[in-house]
Amino acid sequence: AMDVLQFPALGDNYGFAVRCRKTKTVALVDAPDEGAIARALSSAGWESPSMILNTHHHRDHVGANGGVRARFPDARVVVVAPRREAEKIGDVDVAVEEGDVVEIGDVRATVRETPGHTLGHVVYHFEEEKKVFVGDTMFALGCGRLFEGTPAMMWASMQKLLAMSDDTQVYCAHEYTQSNAKFALSVDPTNEALRARAREIDALRAKGEPTVPTTIGLERLTNPFCR
Repeated sequence: AMDVLQFPALGDNYGFAVRCRKTKTVALVDAPDEGAIARALSSAGWESPSMILNTHHHRDHVGANGGVRARFPDARVVVVAPRREAEKIGDVDVAVEEGDVVEIGDVRATVRETPGHTLGHVVYHFEEEKKVFVGDTMFALGCGRLFEGTPAMMWASMQKLLAMSDDTQVYCAHEYTQSNAKFALSVDPTNEALRARAREIDALRAKGEPTVPTTIGLERLTNPFCR
């Protein structure tokens, strides 16, 4: 079993830490900002991270890799990153590709390649725990901008995520949901599930609460890029 710590960073980013309940091993999923990471771990009373799982090479995801290593020197932080982007990211200890398994204590994540937003983008799927950390591939009610890939690539990557069980929790790396909802309603105005969800999102954001995580099932019903 595992716990997830989610915290805001750099404006609209979310940072994530995961912890194996049995061994107390902690891994970060991406490293947006070492200050936000250190504060979140400290206030939760979690151990120092021993690993960073990078999803792709953009600075708001890997920019604090070095800062995290410097802040937790005794932890000997191992950087895991997509093989196709390891050179761009730099100082990568373990380069991963489709089907590789990453172990965080007794918890296992399978690497899935999801090109589109970037060519080497990967997600980390904790299948037993029914959680997937998707970086900038899928968003609540949206998908990542195609900086490097093609629409066909992104469609295939979204299908790969949609093959996961409906109750899989989806941890996306930005709070874009409210603006995504406006676009979704403009292209799918008669979708009752979407209209109800948009109201729910507005209520959450009015209270300053996150709309992440979402689920595969909810995206299947309401995300225009999944329909």
